[in-house]
Amino acid sequence: MKLVVLSGGLAALFSLLGTPLLISLLRRRGYAQAIRESADGINYPEHTGKRGTPSMGGLAIIIAVLLGYFLSHLIMWTAPTVTGYLALYLMVALGLVGMADDYLKIFKQRSTGIRARSKLLGQAIAALSFGILATRYPDDMGNTPITNAVSWVRDTSLVLPAAAVVLWIWFLVTAVTNGVNLTDGLDGLATGTAVMSFAAYTVMSIWQYGQNCAFGEVARCYTVRDPLDLGAFAAACAGACFGFLWWNASPARIFMRDTGSLSLGGAIAALALMTRTELLLILIGGLFLIITLSVIAQVGSFKLTGKRVLRMAPLHHHFELLGWPEILIVTRFWIIQGLLVATAMAIFYAEWVKQ
Repeated sequence: MKLVVLSGGLAALFSLLGTPLLISLLRRRGYAQAIRESADGINYPEHTGKRGTPSMGGLAIIIAVLLGYFLSHLIMWTAPTVTGYLALYLMVALGLVGMADDYLKIFKQRSTGIRARSKLLGQAIAALSFGILATRYPDDMGNTPITNAVSWVRDTSLVLPAAAVVLWIWFLVTAVTNGVNLTDGLDGLATGTAVMSFAAYTVMSIWQYGQNCAFGEVARCYTVRDPLDLGAFAAACAGACFGFLWWNASPARIFMRDTGSLSLGGAIAALALMTRTELLLILIGGLFLIITLSVIAQVGSFKLTGKRVLRMAPLHHHFELLGWPEILIVTRFWIIQGLLVATAMAIFYAEWVKQ
């Protein structure tokens, strides 16, 4: 438990103190993302006031997570686990994909970044390599970081072939990372939403540690490899996002952009897979799912009927064009995410109070 608290606290401190240093560095060098403007009959929300705001802030989150995780292990004199390394690998690998996208947006002033096909390819390489590695490396009890079973609040009876498992992992990672990426459109929206998701995984990992079958075969014990280390990783992610939110809340002094959104999406996906709560991700990442579905509905409706169901997708931009203030949208969306996460936690806890 001390490891988890220390990891989260250190990550929050590094993020809180390190982000303004990154802001200062980016401002001095004039590194800011291009802002989309209305043109050719396409209306975008009015964001010209954000012009000149430094981008690539996700780098501060990644560094804070790495420092918080490894320093907490050093202070507690405990070795990081294979599970922890794998979660960090997926987070950093996807962060690098996001950095490539942000590079074009900032240095080349290309607001659309890298091509969608190139981004999906980078995500696929990261997800597939993670999936192959995470189904290996069994511990002394034969538990691998990810099993072949599809999970809800624990593994279900649906067991997939090895190849299908890797494809399932690829699908989840791609879906979550793009969901977080789509949500990152208003000051603090994606960061605050991610804090709630990571906080939920921190609590669940601690609970799984206490219910671990390694402590003895007790009723409804739960077998997850390295649950306490997953808790330390989740806490580091929550702490890093919390510290970053201080500077990212409206009016944002820095944007995390793809470097942050893709890395956070990877971290959330890794936690869902390794805590055996894959399908519960529908609620834990509920707001990301809602916003993704809004884009799918918009594109699908336009292609099928030639009409749009929203003024603009993703969903938060629809409300902007309706005249809602940005802070109001963000606050209400946070409330929705909080309710969804609370529901997920209730379902998770109910698994252990069944008679």
